Amino acid sequence: MIKRNNITELLKGVEVEWKTLGEVTTILTAQSKVKKDRYSKSGKIPIIDQGEQFIAGYSNENIQPIESGEYIIFGDHSEHIKYVDFSFIQGADGIKILKTKNDNTKYIYYAFKNFYHKELSYKRHWSNAKETSIPIPPLHVQTEIARILDTFTALTAELTAELTAELTTRKKQYNYYRDKLLTFQEDEVEWKNLGEIAKIKNGKDWKKLGDGDIPVYGTGGVMGYVNTHAYNKPTVLIPRKGSITNIFYLESPFWNVDTIYYTEIDEEEIIPKFFYYYMKTIDLTKLDTGSGRPSLTKAILDNINIPIPPLKEQARIVEILDKFDVLTNSITEGLPREIELRQKQYEYYRNLLLNFSVETQ
Repeated sequence: MIKRNNITELLKGVEVEWKTLGEVTTILTAQSKVKKDRYSKSGKIPIIDQGEQFIAGYSNENIQPIESGEYIIFGDHSEHIKYVDFSFIQGADGIKILKTKNDNTKYIYYAFKNFYHKELSYKRHWSNAKETSIPIPPLHVQTEIARILDTFTALTAELTAELTAELTTRKKQYNYYRDKLLTFQEDEVEWKNLGEIAKIKNGKDWKKLGDGDIPVYGTGGVMGYVNTHAYNKPTVLIPRKGSITNIFYLESPFWNVDTIYYTEIDEEEIIPKFFYYYMKTIDLTKLDTGSGRPSLTKAILDNINIPIPPLKEQARIVEILDKFDVLTNSITEGLPREIELRQKQYEYYRNLLLNFSVETQ
């Protein structure tokens, strides 16, 4: 692991000259470009455009690519910044292909990302981006800074891959046991229509309610907080329009808007958490009635068949699935948290490495 003392020693006494990005780079113009409708999923030459994806697609067309080298790609509209060290074809319009004049390209890339302030609006940004001030230390210091930041980038990518793989495995395991526990033969348990064990209730507008600590739910989750509730007992929220697969289980008071239903559940028939787990196994997209925006109606939902095993068996299944849910969510929540911590660590060292105004005084 890189130590602060090593970085301080590296930058000790280093003199820098501040220059703009436009001063230290030149713009290359691609001889030809590929329109988005001609992108392929595979091919000989990768396509780089201003989108968020690093490689937007591939091409097998007889097009003159940008020759292999080190480049900084700036999305003139998107403000995405990329480092490319291979031959590629420019996709569509809207990118600036930058080549450094005398400096370490990877260093300039990191410095540009660190010091450029995004405007976050849809317009041409190059006129401002090229004025970004960048500290220019001696070349050997640039090279070492780039090497250190490459190391942190690789470590972050490795961590993300490992945690994502663990999360995928844990989710598969959870889904397997959930489906196994919630699969019943027709004659194995009693079956009832959803409308027989729960009443589906509409949501209401929340705009005129006062501020408070009661969460307001829509199909995407919590939208805000108000000072009153629509319901305060265990319930399953089922979307009416929009993201119809986003089902929520709640035990605390809440308000729901008109794009999502709540349910008044007959707890003498079914445990609310068991009802929630079973609803998660149903592919609600197959019940969609919307011609444009996905929609679910009360009539269709009321006719869903729900298994009703004895309450004791329901409780046993809920207890098992709760344990798997905790394990899965611990990874789900841990993934972004661990990545955030590693990203903060990366940003700390990046700022330390590029903070010449402080370190060189």
